Amino acid sequence: MNAIINMIIRQVMRRLVNKGIDAGFNQASRMGNRKKRQDGDVEPRPMPESKADKRRARQSAQRAKQSMKVLRRIGRF
Repeated sequence: MNAIINMIIRQVMRRLVNKGIDAGFNQASRMGNRKKRQDGDVEPRPMPESKADKRRARQSAQRAKQSMKVLRRIGRF
């Protein structure tokens, strides 16, 4: 009985720690983006002009977001 309780506690603690780590990485990445925007030496990206350019940019962002989710999931195991 004690082993089962320890197993459950370990799983819960691992999930909590991983959530905390993920939240910390997300917060750190947001802070890094904020610093880049405040610096004057960083050039702004050119804005997409046509609908096709906007669609490609949106698809690229979605792919990047999906790959980050996959990396986070892989890192948990």
